[in-house]
Amino acid sequence: MITTIIFDLGGVLIDWNPMYVFKNLIPDDDKRKYFFENICTPHWNEEQDGGRALAEATEMLVVQFPDWELEIRAFYGRWEEMLGGAIAETVEILKTLKQNPNLSIYALTNWSAETWPVAIQRFEFLSWFEGILVSGVEHTRKPFPEIYQLMLDRYNIIAQDCIFIDDNLRNVEAAKMLGINALQFLSAPQLKDDLKQFGIEV
Repeated sequence: MITTIIFDLGGVLIDWNPMYVFKNLIPDDDKRKYFFENICTPHWNEEQDGGRALAEATEMLVVQFPDWELEIRAFYGRWEEMLGGAIAETVEILKTLKQNPNLSIYALTNWSAETWPVAIQRFEFLSWFEGILVSGVEHTRKPFPEIYQLMLDRYNIIAQDCIFIDDNLRNVEAAKMLGINALQFLSAPQLKDDLKQFGIEV
């Protein structure tokens, strides 16, 4: 019996994409690819999701890559511009699930503690959750097992009684290792079909 649904946020309910800034800031495709593969890499960004200070992370790269200072500083200096809107179809699914009296709804997100207040102000639906665990606040992040265990322990969730939804397959697989039912989010219609397999209609 599924009693709890846990949502990831970025890529599932919230559109976040650095290209909203860097498509214009670095118009050359090859240079932009180099920048994200070698300078402001996904791994570097995840360290901020895990609790590292934005200023520390920025200055570290500026020292290493002084020729890219403008672009490096833009990553967090213009971070709000990378936030798109809510992913409407998924928010509608969330709304339907929230109205189900047999379900508790939570969120587990990799997100910097310093940028998290921006999201809270911008997205009203974040108030719908019974609890949200933010990686940057906890100083750990997906896919490390301790963040999933912290989620289960803090909110008294039984792993086999919950479904975790994340767009990142790595994070989905990590959740499954702890006995959590986990779904990779690809689209809203696909999510509806996957939930139906658990007897949950949306």
